[in-house]
Amino acid sequence: MSDPFAEAIHDCHFDEMDGPLLYRNGEETREAGVEAVYLDEWEPEGAAGDWFESWLDGPLLDMGAGGGRHALYFQEQFETVAIDHSASLVEVMRDRGVRDARVGDMFALRESFDRDRFRSALAVGTQLSLARSEAGVREFLADLAYVTTPDATAVLDCFDPEHDRTREMLDFYEDATPGRAYRVLQFEYAGSLGEPWLYRLFTPGQLRELTVGTDWRVADVRRGAGEWDHNVNLALEKR
Repeated sequence: MSDPFAEAIHDCHFDEMDGPLLYRNGEETREAGVEAVYLDEWEPEGAAGDWFESWLDGPLLDMGAGGGRHALYFQEQFETVAIDHSASLVEVMRDRGVRDARVGDMFALRESFDRDRFRSALAVGTQLSLARSEAGVREFLADLAYVTTPDATAVLDCFDPEHDRTREMLDFYEDATPGRAYRVLQFEYAGSLGEPWLYRLFTPGQLRELTVGTDWRVADVRRGAGEWDHNVNLALEKR
């Protein structure tokens, strides 16, 4: 099946857009910003910038890097490797100037990297939710521990399922378990409807519990501001 999300970002970057990128849930659609959300320059400022800088060091693994906005910033400070499952997005990253962009799956890290390869890791875009289950999150954390050094850190993010702004999202669905929810997101572009993406949403407290028994602990939690106040950044460090 085609990947409308990757195709739209690719076409936007190369000035070949064939209509808008849409979020779809049944017959309801909303337009997704492409350039402003996925291709803009990432320049963290103030307290937010200080927070990210304090938790990341090189070599850095940028997972689910998309258009490469974070990799472009951090590669000027230390070695940064950016991975994405889409070859189209890797092409975009390389054309934008990401020096080490590779096709790779953040949920199969052992297939791509040796033990202790990275000092820190980053996944900003709520990709952790694509692990789909508690077992999936724990498996991901185990693989991430394998490819990072004993003193490694990681920055991940999520949408808080108990926040009103999250609950108003087009693809939000309730879950019977407290502190949980899920999203079923489909992208549509140029007449092509992509495969549904299943996101499992956990509160920061639930994610903290999911690190119990793993090599990681939640060291800090930072909430977004303004229209992104439903977004939560989690800083993890090795135990």
